[in-house]
Amino acid sequence: MNQYKKVSLYTLGCKLNFSETSTIARSFEEGGYARVDFDNTPDVYIINTCSVTENADKKCKQLVKKARKVNPEAFVAIIGCYAQLKPDEIAEINGVDIVLGANEKFNLLEHVENIDRAKDTVVYNSSIKETKDFVPGYSLGDRTRSFLKVQDGCDYFCTFCTIPLARGKSRNASVDSTVQEAKKISKTDVKEVVLTGVNIGDFGQGGDENFFQLVKALDTVEGIDRFRISSIEPNLLSNEIIDFTLNNSDRFVPHFHIPLQSGNDRLLKAMRRKYDTALYADRIASIKSSKPSTCIGVDVIVGFPGETDEDFMETVAFLKDLDISYLHVFTYSERANTTAIKLGDAVPINIRKERSKQLHILSDKKKRAFYESNIGQTGTVLFESDDNNGWMNGFTENYVKVKVPFDKNLCNTFQYVHLNSIDRDGLMLCDIIVSATS
Repeated sequence: MNQYKKVSLYTLGCKLNFSETSTIARSFEEGGYARVDFDNTPDVYIINTCSVTENADKKCKQLVKKARKVNPEAFVAIIGCYAQLKPDEIAEINGVDIVLGANEKFNLLEHVENIDRAKDTVVYNSSIKETKDFVPGYSLGDRTRSFLKVQDGCDYFCTFCTIPLARGKSRNASVDSTVQEAKKISKTDVKEVVLTGVNIGDFGQGGDENFFQLVKALDTVEGIDRFRISSIEPNLLSNEIIDFTLNNSDRFVPHFHIPLQSGNDRLLKAMRRKYDTALYADRIASIKSSKPSTCIGVDVIVGFPGETDEDFMETVAFLKDLDISYLHVFTYSERANTTAIKLGDAVPINIRKERSKQLHILSDKKKRAFYESNIGQTGTVLFESDDNNGWMNGFTENYVKVKVPFDKNLCNTFQYVHLNSIDRDGLMLCDIIVSATS
């Protein structure tokens, strides 16, 4: 036991990383460590990395430098996707003690306890083909919501993506085991659970269980008021999932995040996506015809190799016509060991940035229009606990972000509200009608 040792964890990247960081943190707490902030002179730093973009790699290096500045004697461990993909590159960063790949990261406590610090960085990184086990996890710490890991890995091998190389093949626990994890969360103060993974719609991988069965099972879990689906591929978003979550569920909210990546069919094929624009448009239409107030977020990549001005404008036109709520815009960056870098015909960086800027403007317009469509409506808001200069925020079922004057009694409660107007920051002002928390 290490009752007097302190550990600090920092997460880069996606919701899945946050769920895994929290799971690893609990293992350290059970081992006698106190979890502290990054600047509170911890004995052990754990940096859980992402490698979706080049910036995530740079951020890792910056964090190691900062950790060494706060506590030069601290033990620094690097885990996550960057650690799996480029362990030797990380080992060259001054100040790193250990690098653990995908198959080793959940044994981090054991490594920290047993390793003799050496002059050279220790690397444990087996082939991703050996990573076959599914390790469940969920995040805690933010009382309002938790990220529940329901799936890991991906079998799709899109040409721009390194995730299959970093996380391995698609895998998951059983429906029953996943429900048991959700029940653990239900015993805490958490009121909303976000389902996360790499490709959650692939749950079951075509076996005896599937994502729809998981959704129906989770909907019966008492003690969790809301479930939110973080992201799902359009080809895996079936009509039965849409109908159940929007019309027959007690707990799933009307909010989908559906990756598009391009509104040009030639580029979708070059990206090795498993749908075309016709299927994508059909999924959006099915959702909106079922419940028009549903919030729909969209991922888009700009500057993919071979994307011409005409291709980009086709994407813009396609997005303008879609009844969607906001965009997550990603500027394509070359990643080692992906097929896309072999395609040639690279789009100049300045053009990528300009296209990104155009789509961010379009996203702002889409979000504004969606918010305006909600003015005059009522909804249920789950309020968060942060005091933002005398204001507090929360989200409706359909992901409209509201603000009201800070009141600690509202923290982590549901309130029925009337949505009034949009402020200068793009947030919804509202009146509280009555408490919705039992």
